[in-house]
Amino acid sequence: MRCLIYTRVSTTTHDQTTENQVAQLKEYAHRQNWEIVEIIEEYCSGGKSAEERTGLKKVFSMARQKKFDVLLFWSLDRLSREGSRKTLEYLTRLDDWKVKWHSYTEEYISSLGIFSDAIISLMAALARQEKVRLSERVSAGLQRARNKGRKLGRPQIADTEKIKELRQNGHSLAEIAKRCGISRTRVHQILSA
Repeated sequence: MRCLIYTRVSTTTHDQTTENQVAQLKEYAHRQNWEIVEIIEEYCSGGKSAEERTGLKKVFSMARQKKFDVLLFWSLDRLSREGSRKTLEYLTRLDDWKVKWHSYTEEYISSLGIFSDAIISLMAALARQEKVRLSERVSAGLQRARNKGRKLGRPQIADTEKIKELRQNGHSLAEIAKRCGISRTRVHQILSA
């Protein structure tokens, strides 16, 4: 099998290198009798999307062009730290292009063995659960904002005539803003127009 090795370290610390990953991944690939077609070493945050990472973008480009059969990486968090949904999307994309993938330090995260379908199903379930948790956190945050009296949604259209009338009657910008449910800045903008 033709193997593409992908390594990544974060740029947050200056003493990190991919040297250890590369050495052990090369050794593993040789033990499997895989032909290493290329080694992509990336130095950036795993939280960035594939579009923001030149190395990962190249992995997907080469996969789409069928330039390798298996992607070998150190661990799942070296491939992506964008959460399980995005990571699953990346692995599914590889599967769609008939490219296998294998995590060196997490032998069970692999599409090479007999449990590959089970692993993908489990990761899909985790991704769905992550989506549910995210939705719950957003709902809780919105409720917390409502409980604090914050108005949510699009700002209401200000009644320009009412604002001008209140100002002519001697009301301050703060009083007008409070009565009309808009900011003082917006009141000032309307009166200055």
